[in-house]
Amino acid sequence: MPFVPSSHFLIVTGKGGVGKTTITAAYAYALSAQGKRVLVVMCRTKERLSSMFDSSTIGPDIKRIAPNIWAVNINPEQALEEYGQKILRARLFYKWILNNRHIQKLIKVTPGVQDWSMLGKAWWHTTELHPTGKFKYDVVILDAPPIGHSLEMLHVPKIILDVAPHTILTRDAEKAIALFKNPQRCSIVLVALAEEMPVAESIEFAQKLSSELGIGIKKLIVNAVLPQLFSDEERRALDCFSTEAFSPNQQTILSSLKDRMLREQSQQCLIRSLEKHLLLKARVLPFLFEDTVTFKGTQYLASKLETQGTLLD
Repeated sequence: MPFVPSSHFLIVTGKGGVGKTTITAAYAYALSAQGKRVLVVMCRTKERLSSMFDSSTIGPDIKRIAPNIWAVNINPEQALEEYGQKILRARLFYKWILNNRHIQKLIKVTPGVQDWSMLGKAWWHTTELHPTGKFKYDVVILDAPPIGHSLEMLHVPKIILDVAPHTILTRDAEKAIALFKNPQRCSIVLVALAEEMPVAESIEFAQKLSSELGIGIKKLIVNAVLPQLFSDEERRALDCFSTEAFSPNQQTILSSLKDRMLREQSQQCLIRSLEKHLLLKARVLPFLFEDTVTFKGTQYLASKLETQGTLLD
């Protein structure tokens, strides 16, 4: 496939509940602070990004939420209409097709159509030009669905090529695949927690993404990691203590300290397992005890991201 110039595309995904949107916000802020024009694309999600930038609610129309940052929460039906207008050119002609009940039924039962309307719209914004001829956005960040749905979504361009070759959709599907497989222009950012289930599902996702689509994970983020309170010497000392020699209150405190120590050890072990399976160095972000969905929290996590290597590479 020929190289197609585009903005940089970040696809942020992970198991539900790992903090994908939080990481998306941190990336967007960090990149904007470097002077990048950033568009954040969400896929028909319960919108929380606005609270992370002290902005009003983000809807299906692109809006500026901070200096150098724009965002949109895609409505698949509206996105499909916009895409149809783009490829069919004439709005009235597209409206006539869309309102045909047979076409409507076909769209509803055809796998991947809504996914392509969202993924395709996000991809299209990487090619969108400013009147000056430059790309409108330097970076487009897709706050993708949880990993199971993300894998299905990333399959859609390939499915289009397999089941609908030589159609009006083929050209864009080919360009999207070329971008996804170009590590200089596209980065899959996998977010996980240092817990057994998210780690296991993240490893499985990475393996399927590679074997089924030939796409690798570019960046690994482990979110909400507890700070290590104990040195090696302190851990050895805690292991030696027996609760039987202490009063009930002291036993409770000692038990809590040991639980915290074991959790720290478990997190570090799981991070090493992720790094081993994905052959990547994890970028570790701390657990936030407050400001989890605030602009202050976004700024703090962005600063932590910046200290752990380049954001785009």
